[in-house]
Amino acid sequence: MSYNFDQIIDRRNTRSYKWDQNEKLFGGKDVLPLWVADMDFPSPPAIRDVLVQRAMLGHYGYAIRTASYYDAIVDWLRRRHGWSIRPGWISDSPSVVTSLSLAVQLFSEPGEPVVIQTPVYYPFYDVIRSNQRVIAKNPLVLRNNRYEMDYEHLESLFQGGARLLLLCSPHNPGGRVWRREELERLGALCLQYGVTVVSDEIHCDLTYPGHRHIPFASLSPELANITVTCMAATKTFNIPGLQTSYMIVSNADLKRKLDLRLKTLGLHSAQHFAQDAVEAGYREGEAWLEAMMDYVRGNLEYALNYLSEHLPEAAPLLPEGTYLLWVDFRRLGLDKKGLQDLMFRRAKVAFSEGSVFGTEGEGWLRINLACPRSILAQALKQFCDAARQVAG
Repeated sequence: MSYNFDQIIDRRNTRSYKWDQNEKLFGGKDVLPLWVADMDFPSPPAIRDVLVQRAMLGHYGYAIRTASYYDAIVDWLRRRHGWSIRPGWISDSPSVVTSLSLAVQLFSEPGEPVVIQTPVYYPFYDVIRSNQRVIAKNPLVLRNNRYEMDYEHLESLFQGGARLLLLCSPHNPGGRVWRREELERLGALCLQYGVTVVSDEIHCDLTYPGHRHIPFASLSPELANITVTCMAATKTFNIPGLQTSYMIVSNADLKRKLDLRLKTLGLHSAQHFAQDAVEAGYREGEAWLEAMMDYVRGNLEYALNYLSEHLPEAAPLLPEGTYLLWVDFRRLGLDKKGLQDLMFRRAKVAFSEGSVFGTEGEGWLRINLACPRSILAQALKQFCDAARQVAG
């Protein structure tokens, strides 16, 4: 089956978080949004079809989760990632951010440090601060034009009492797909100091050729025992609006605590549509996923070539995974407000401004490549033309 990822779908006036807030967030309806991480591609046909069938039932009462749903997750992880898990390790959650927040509540105490590796997905900061914990930054090191972990500094945080780590794997916004030896070295420190790891692996299916995602908990039974793995089909198949994710937890005590809190908060019930969409994606969406990532890789090559030719001051990191491009624009000499003015007022585009990922991201922008190439081309042209004008 062929898929037309060049097709432009008008998402305006559909209550789109990405497209229907331009005036509110950026000051103009005509701003091109390439910021929040959802795709401008239709989801796989199998997902659309099963949702239509579900809607045609005509009644939307309380739902249950069936064994086939859990089996679809188990089969996908074994086939795509070489990870053998049991259905009983799976707990549904409305979103990965929900899972991160619950884990911070349950596995740390108010006032305690929680480690994050910055710059990083901005809700990591929110779930720590809103739960009255302390952010303990372990900044990533930019070396050979890619991020690496600073293990010596990380160990000092563990020595200082930090016992919870929020891991971003693959890394957002940097696009790193951590290698086995990197994760093993990280895991050795966590085992040595008794650190619980909450691993956000929502981008796990979005890797480029030559790079393979390795689930942190798959490295050993010992590491699985200290890990809460947070995954979802939402990034993979562009269904974030269905509000569905799952945690994989082999440690019975950790899972029991998470399940109890989910039930206490009334978050344990099955969603009427989500399970059907997840199962359809995992069972019938693999060809679509491969085609989509091949198209996005073409977008990546286009963006890298365009920036190199038209704005050589830009210094993008070559992503190993995700459909996001993290670009260093510090050579433009603009502060946060200057970059925002360049994007929103002059160029009429919206990329994600880097400081939301932490102070380490100041002067950087994150570009969402999961859109028709014509939209990407227009956004890059508008941005580069405006940047050249500002530079004089």
